[in-house]
Amino acid sequence: MRILFLLLSTQFFLSFIQAQTLEIPVDSVVITHHTGTFNGQKINYTATAGTQPLWDDTGKVVATLFYTYYERKDVLNKADRPLLISFNGGPGSASVWMHLAYTGPKLINIDDEGYPVQPYGIKDNPNSILDVADIVYVNPVNTGYSRTVPAGGKEVKRDNFFGINADIKYLADWLNTFVTRNDRWLSPKFLIGESYGGTRVSGLAHELQNSEWMYLNGVILVSPADYKAFESDRPLSTALNFPYYTATAWYYKMLPPDLQQKELKEVLEISEKFTLDRLLPALTKGGFIAESEKQSVADEMSRLSGISADAILRQNLFLSTSFFWKELLRYTDGMTIGRLDSRYLGIDASEEGSSPDYNPELKSWLHSFTPAINYYMQHVLNYKTDVKYNMFGDVHPWDRKNNNTRDNLRQAMAENPYLNVMFQTGYYDGATTYFMSKYTMWQIDPSGKLQDRFTFKGYESGHMMYLRKEDLKTATEDLRAFILKSCTKGEAAKYERK
Repeated sequence: MRILFLLLSTQFFLSFIQAQTLEIPVDSVVITHHTGTFNGQKINYTATAGTQPLWDDTGKVVATLFYTYYERKDVLNKADRPLLISFNGGPGSASVWMHLAYTGPKLINIDDEGYPVQPYGIKDNPNSILDVADIVYVNPVNTGYSRTVPAGGKEVKRDNFFGINADIKYLADWLNTFVTRNDRWLSPKFLIGESYGGTRVSGLAHELQNSEWMYLNGVILVSPADYKAFESDRPLSTALNFPYYTATAWYYKMLPPDLQQKELKEVLEISEKFTLDRLLPALTKGGFIAESEKQSVADEMSRLSGISADAILRQNLFLSTSFFWKELLRYTDGMTIGRLDSRYLGIDASEEGSSPDYNPELKSWLHSFTPAINYYMQHVLNYKTDVKYNMFGDVHPWDRKNNNTRDNLRQAMAENPYLNVMFQTGYYDGATTYFMSKYTMWQIDPSGKLQDRFTFKGYESGHMMYLRKEDLKTATEDLRAFILKSCTKGEAAKYERK
């Protein structure tokens, strides 16, 4: 009897050890059925939460990507139904932000300006675009529940995943499989990418067309990151950020009365003109600028930013974003302002210094998004796992070499007369500033021949402009209109001579 007990105990112990191995299944599907009212329409839809493998050239599984796919049920012909493929950024961010706060059927529990409220959780999103398009949210490797295979093994080659071009290549391959499995080859297809996701989908548009032979109708860039602009010479990158300072100073009522009484867009037009006509030329002169011009430019910068001319002169006109976040309210409230959304306030250990201690907006967002997505996956979508949902995953170092995504997006547009592009940005975003997005749009097509296929939309909020209830409604209306306009049913994809 004692021997039998020992054998049973040993067997239980071994089973317990095996049960503790945390592995996400490489190929899994959980389907749930739901009803929601979106844009005034009551819609029945399915939600598929699952993992889909990624194979190498030899047919070996090297990773599995977690996705969530929403599909309207009453569609008779998928060829008439657009598919929106959604990515967030980072790089290293899960596809959670737009999923639970912008385009998806549910919203995180926040107030009308985007701040966390308890109890944590989710609520219905009446603005979801599920009335006009099906949506799939894709989590790149090491984000969400996505993982390399074998998990953490020595065989994993990080340079196959963690870089601008590697990321684009494997995601295009994965999307080919997804579109085939879900019978979406005939559907009009759209990519939407936020922040670094803007870089990702710009490159994917070209890669999908040229390596997977998959043609798109639209690309939406939400607060996009453009490394070509970030990593350019200081005069350009510094100047492009300046109108954002004006927007934020206007928000906090730090501008002179004659500017403060104007509408935000009026003030921004003044700031943009100053940036192009005076600030950028002054910065290009560096240390050879005349003292009189330097002082004059500093005075106008002060007037349009709320930062003293003396502080600007101490930086030789190169007003940095980190200093701005620390300095703007230093002598009034003694508080810092947010990087990704300057409407958020922070409290530092000391009012001294040249940069904030932390990013208050990101901490606020993680506060509300993390419990919501974990609850939603487990209890609403019924995807049960002990694997950690990575809000941000291990993807660094990230290879940024040979970044041609901006040029590749232009090439994709030239090759595909159907392809339209829309930018959506927040005026109070200090990370990927709205005027830098305008510059990116201007530079994509130097010929100007594609100009009528670009749309630019700005909102009175930050990086995730949809967190503000008023902007969520406007942004989804803009997105819905863009999708419908870009579905050119029956119209031939060709160019005409003028």
